[in-house]
Amino acid sequence: MMSSPWLTIPLADYEGHMGAAKQLQALSELFARALEICRPGSVAVLGIAGGNGLERIDHAAVSRIVGVDINAHYLDEVRRRFGQQSHLELHCVDLSQEELRVAPVALVHAALFFEHAGIGRALDNALALLSRGGQFSVVLQLPDRDQPGVTVTPYPSMQQLTASFSFVDVSRFRGLLEKQGLRLLQEELRPLSTGKTFWLGVFAGPE
Repeated sequence: MMSSPWLTIPLADYEGHMGAAKQLQALSELFARALEICRPGSVAVLGIAGGNGLERIDHAAVSRIVGVDINAHYLDEVRRRFGQQSHLELHCVDLSQEELRVAPVALVHAALFFEHAGIGRALDNALALLSRGGQFSVVLQLPDRDQPGVTVTPYPSMQQLTASFSFVDVSRFRGLLEKQGLRLLQEELRPLSTGKTFWLGVFAGPE
């Protein structure tokens, strides 16, 4: 099995790249939007990296935060930044290859995650994490013939991801979720100044 490029990319490179690509703030705002729509009592973030967006959570309302990432060093930084929150639990798991065994949550959030992890085992893990009647928020990057999947920035380590990056077709993704009994509650487009566009979809799981 090939080692994931995510294991060798420093968090500083990832966050610097996402900042340069004008995506870090947009993803934080889309997470805030998902929280606003769903108002969950518990939330899981898949591919949590350094915890971008966690500051958006209302800790008076959310009693449990689950973070999952393949890179243990990323989780160490999340723990350093947000570890004072006693209801934070972190799990180092390759969701594309391993089974996640964690108690379900009311909201599962996955932003620019399936483009790297695929929609096989990773999607199964995401749905298994969803509590009955819970909600699933997803951010996907829409393809654009004038834009590469992985933006070119002054962080060359990020180009390691090019070979494993794959766009996820929104219509197909919606169809997969509908077959699993999820229904689309809300969808929004978020154009970026760089020319890229993000799609936010919020789904309600079966009761």
